[in-house]
Amino acid sequence: MKIGIDAKDLEGNRTGVGRYLLNLLKYWRGEDIVLYFKKEIPDLDLPFEKKVLNNSSNAWHMHFALPRAAKKDKVDLLFCPAYISPLFYSGKTALTLHDIVYEVRPEIYNWPSIWDKFLLKKVSKISARKASVIFVPSEYSKKEIIEHYQISPDKICVTYLGVDQAIKSLGLKKKNFILFLGSISNRRHLPEAMLAFGRIAKEMTDYKFVVVGKNITSPFINIDGLTEKINERLGRRAIIRKNFATDEELSLLYSSAKLLVWLSEYEGYGLPVVEALSCGVPVITSPITSIPEVAGEAVLYVQDPNNIEEIYQAIHKGLSDQDLRDDLIKKGRERAKKFSWEKCARKTLTALRLKGDMVK
Repeated sequence: MKIGIDAKDLEGNRTGVGRYLLNLLKYWRGEDIVLYFKKEIPDLDLPFEKKVLNNSSNAWHMHFALPRAAKKDKVDLLFCPAYISPLFYSGKTALTLHDIVYEVRPEIYNWPSIWDKFLLKKVSKISARKASVIFVPSEYSKKEIIEHYQISPDKICVTYLGVDQAIKSLGLKKKNFILFLGSISNRRHLPEAMLAFGRIAKEMTDYKFVVVGKNITSPFINIDGLTEKINERLGRRAIIRKNFATDEELSLLYSSAKLLVWLSEYEGYGLPVVEALSCGVPVITSPITSIPEVAGEAVLYVQDPNNIEEIYQAIHKGLSDQDLRDDLIKKGRERAKKFSWEKCARKTLTALRLKGDMVK
């Protein structure tokens, strides 16, 4: 079976979808695959046919260049790993919906542009309905797609994400800092966590808060401005900002951090939570949407991510209660063993074959 894949998310700094796709491809060696890139072929050890479609527009790439190339190459199935597929493509497609927050909670979604506000919901739904198979990262997401898109559960395949082999615990001594990782969106309540940490930092004067992620807030929240304000108030560089971290840097951060603080109102999975658990980092998070399904009882939950006092109490407890920390670390490592990129990749490939009514 010849599989075409929209691979534009492998270009540039890989986050979210790019990391997801790369981890699948690592276990698909030997398959007949064509990777379609938008502007350039990244330097990756992937033994597949690679083609650059040479365009700068995401819309043109998705709806015109990609289907034209797939048709010309006579692929049996076109796999689109990022929410939408080509509108005018008549061949078989497979789709990954990492969540449908833009459908379920549009008021907390970070809309890139006014056009996305009009088009994303509609195109995503059309893409889901025409797909031969839809991959989702949790049973929670599957349930929401069935409810909101009126799609048969038989067409939806739950593939839990894993922990990248490149991200591992280095067995380093824990240092006095807490961590946030991921795109900074409004629904992830980073300002509240920063303000709670500001109180912690007055009492635990050697602690820092490392915040890694691109600010995509909309309406815009001036995270860098808040960082400067808190640091000025504390008289030291207590909060450290970084837009991106390589896999090597992520391993260092996870291995050294005392806590991951990752509060949210909505998640389809919550990959940083699982990565932290696998590296022995206690996690403070929210008991919402897919998080309890993924994290179980291996984390410390904050019921209200708007409540700075509750966040402060959770961070304080997570740093100072050693018995609790030991228990969370033990439970977290065991919980993380349930998730594997190899399992995810094998299950995805099997479904691509079976649900596409094609057997290799």
